[in-house]
Amino acid sequence: MSLSRREFLQMLAVASAAGINLETAQAGTGTQRVASSVKANNASSNMYEVPRFGNVSILHMTDMHAQLKPVYFREPSINLGVGSMEGNAPHLVGEAFLKHFGLEPNTPAAHAFTCLDFSEAAKKYGKVGGFAHLLTLIKHMREQRPGAFLLDGGDNWQGNALALWTNAQSQIDAMKIARPDFFTSHWEATYTADRMVEGIADLEGATDCNFVAQNIRDSDFMERVFKPYVIREQNGVKVAVVGQAFPYTPIANPRWMTEGWTFGIRDDEMQDVVNQARGEGAEVVVVLSHNGMDVDLKMASRVTGIDAIMGGHTHDAVPTPTVVKNRNGQTLVTNAGSNAKYLGVLDFDVRNGKVQDYKYHLLPVFSDFIEPDKEMQEYIDKLYSQEITFEGKTFNVGERTSDVLATNDALLYRRGNFTGTWDQLICEALIDVNDAQISFSPGVRWGTSLIPGEPITYDDMMTEVALTYPNVTVNEFTGEQIKGILEDVCDNIFNTDPYYQQGGDMVRVGGLKYACAPNAEKGKRIMDMELNGEPLDPNKSYKVAGWASVAEPGNIPGDTGEMIWDQVETWLRDQKHIKPVKLNEPVLKGVEGNPGITDKC
Repeated sequence: MSLSRREFLQMLAVASAAGINLETAQAGTGTQRVASSVKANNASSNMYEVPRFGNVSILHMTDMHAQLKPVYFREPSINLGVGSMEGNAPHLVGEAFLKHFGLEPNTPAAHAFTCLDFSEAAKKYGKVGGFAHLLTLIKHMREQRPGAFLLDGGDNWQGNALALWTNAQSQIDAMKIARPDFFTSHWEATYTADRMVEGIADLEGATDCNFVAQNIRDSDFMERVFKPYVIREQNGVKVAVVGQAFPYTPIANPRWMTEGWTFGIRDDEMQDVVNQARGEGAEVVVVLSHNGMDVDLKMASRVTGIDAIMGGHTHDAVPTPTVVKNRNGQTLVTNAGSNAKYLGVLDFDVRNGKVQDYKYHLLPVFSDFIEPDKEMQEYIDKLYSQEITFEGKTFNVGERTSDVLATNDALLYRRGNFTGTWDQLICEALIDVNDAQISFSPGVRWGTSLIPGEPITYDDMMTEVALTYPNVTVNEFTGEQIKGILEDVCDNIFNTDPYYQQGGDMVRVGGLKYACAPNAEKGKRIMDMELNGEPLDPNKSYKVAGWASVAEPGNIPGDTGEMIWDQVETWLRDQKHIKPVKLNEPVLKGVEGNPGITDKC
């Protein structure tokens, strides 16, 4: 049974009176401030009434992945930390997450931040996000905090059918309405470097937005392609915002799409940029990052003079900042989730030229309880009512996206280190359509969820596969080669040095069963590989279907000439009805007691 807006607010009032609130605030004083246990903010029974604090405010959204409409989004049941990151945020899930952050089970907070009782809670609290609903909240915070900056951490332009069909223009025009002050990138680059530059110029020409990225350089002369930072004044305080684009773009994504550019973490150059900004009078330095939270935590320990790193890429929703000590002070590290599901609000009290105190809130966007912004909603409605031409076909967007491909009794989701039920369907489709023995699907983090009883529409499917390099491939690989592929991806995820974690989650696998020991040495994490109950022969060749090859079109090994969305659509229509999905999860070894895994979801 869903809640009315009034019932929802009444529930929050009761929770607030009991000392339980969806808001979480963390504060400290001056150089002595330290991380503390989460304290309930009982100033208001309405979670969206966050009292203004200090004189500098930063609003943060990231990893929207083109989700213009409200969605369901399940947080992971597996988000393993290894080495020094084991047991620390962001590698906490389920009940361990609630305990660490002092949140009560069976509350809006528990639903927003964990996978616990997801289907039932989703029915109760409704969908989350939606750009029009998020923008209402942004405007509300801006009214409370005059002069506040809005930061977009990237991965805005990619993730749904409309963004793909319009070559990102649908998102660029939506950003013109939202008017972020600063922006950085990752998947934006997969429309090609030329399109990314064109889109940024379009956005900056129409608004006061500044694209910042200190770590993108021209590979010929090593000159910076974009502004590394911008200093702007807020309420008489000089604030520098430094950009950090995803450092492994040419590795995790096709190199040909960003030909002529070089990326990298470049923390030594980050230090130079921070020093330069401070030398120009910046009293506050904020890094808008798409590194991923583990990388941000390491960077914060090595680079001094940064007050806060507001991060993205790993889609981690972390209610309170992690305070990282370094040789000259400390840095707050935050991460604001994904899919327009959250808005981060960081308030600084700046006096005598430096940050004296702060408060932080990560606000979930419950779209059933926030009125959509009128201008943005009208824009979205217009987008979905238009005629569009893609791949030589002209169609009505609304009719195409609402087309039902199959009925559904499964909880479909993607987020998690190893696999998800959506990934399972894609892997099964690849095997069936291509008569393959094994299938691989990329371990990308974007992709929304669907609860049992909700039909699968074309739009739902495209939130899982709307990629700019979607070709399906079929190749012959030996058992030894297959193990090598899995080992390489596994090291990208579970390398104990965050600076060597270069991509998303583990490649999703169909047909093949295997075991994984995340804490083992490189090259020794994958074992016990079986196909149809028989050990995988290292010398035998197997037919493997996959998609999202990073090779340039025309030179893709095993290219079938078909796109992933066409194959999955065909398969879903043939299935007609999707029953609860049994996951092909690896057997995990050596992770007993790790709070980054739960069997309660």
